[in-house]
Amino acid sequence: MSTEIRNIIMEFNGFRALNDISLNIDTGEFIAILGPSGCGKTTLLRLLAGFNRPTSGEIRIGEKVVADKDYVLPPNERFISMVFQSYALWPHMSVKKNVEFPIKNSKFVSPQIRENCDSRVRELIEMVGLTGMERRLPSQLSGGQRQRVALARALSVDPDLLLMDEPLSNLDTELRVEMRREIKELHQKTGVTVVYVTHDQSEALALADRIVVMNHGQIEQVGTPREIYNRPATPFVAKFVGRSNLIPGAWEGDAFRPAGSQAQWHNPQIAEVFRQEGQYPVKPEHLLIAPKGAEGVRAVIYEIEYQGTEMRMMLRSQAGGDILEIRYRGDGEYQIGDEVTLTV
Repeated sequence: MSTEIRNIIMEFNGFRALNDISLNIDTGEFIAILGPSGCGKTTLLRLLAGFNRPTSGEIRIGEKVVADKDYVLPPNERFISMVFQSYALWPHMSVKKNVEFPIKNSKFVSPQIRENCDSRVRELIEMVGLTGMERRLPSQLSGGQRQRVALARALSVDPDLLLMDEPLSNLDTELRVEMRREIKELHQKTGVTVVYVTHDQSEALALADRIVVMNHGQIEQVGTPREIYNRPATPFVAKFVGRSNLIPGAWEGDAFRPAGSQAQWHNPQIAEVFRQEGQYPVKPEHLLIAPKGAEGVRAVIYEIEYQGTEMRMMLRSQAGGDILEIRYRGDGEYQIGDEVTLTV
């Protein structure tokens, strides 16, 4: 069932948390809402869940208006499920009872799922890799296991929409990568429509069909992970997703000349805003380092970090003093204070 967000504005005591947000979410799509803290992504999720009423605009799930400025359909009247950062499991209930609780208590559950409750619960527990732990309490589980229970519970009723609010933020790095893979597999198996809120770009890039990048209550860009990463539409997206360097200079058609250089870099797919601002966005891993004297951006290395498979270097351009970052995997030996040239 598709979801449509139309011109949503949300204000709290005069502060505009969301400013004219519009978005269409297709049935079965995995949408990641990505942005820094305070950008409005959780506020948007709460509106989808029915926890708040918008100041203006409307939200439709299927053909039904579930929220506008005069009305909000409460959460228990929406056929949605939510996975929280804090898991929100019933502490006195076993794994099995947590997973079956929505099936036995939600009025939206199909007769088929309700009649086959035990087999449905058994299937989901197996799907999330917790077979044999059905009788354990949440206090007897690790963080990753608790999150698996929360996922199984959310999927138990086969909801129209699954909302996930920073679900992996309490897990360590290795477990987050593992859970990321499991969430992707569960989405492929179930086909449920997912809206996933995160500030972690690696999660958004790995999981989503499309990413919605937000900043200051507005949508900066909507696109596939490759589009967002390789063709940012605004300077904010370029910096936030992939930490692009914004090289100053001048555009002539599709050719860019960095400030203080005769080099010409070509990029016909660059967004118009970068032409207007006289900037060339380039990821740290796409900047190449060359000896002093080559054509390009002349810079001085002032910081080097060894990171195993690569070196992270911070440099200061000689033309304007701009701070630049590169990821270097070459064989050359460079030292702090070396003068080099950067090119693409």
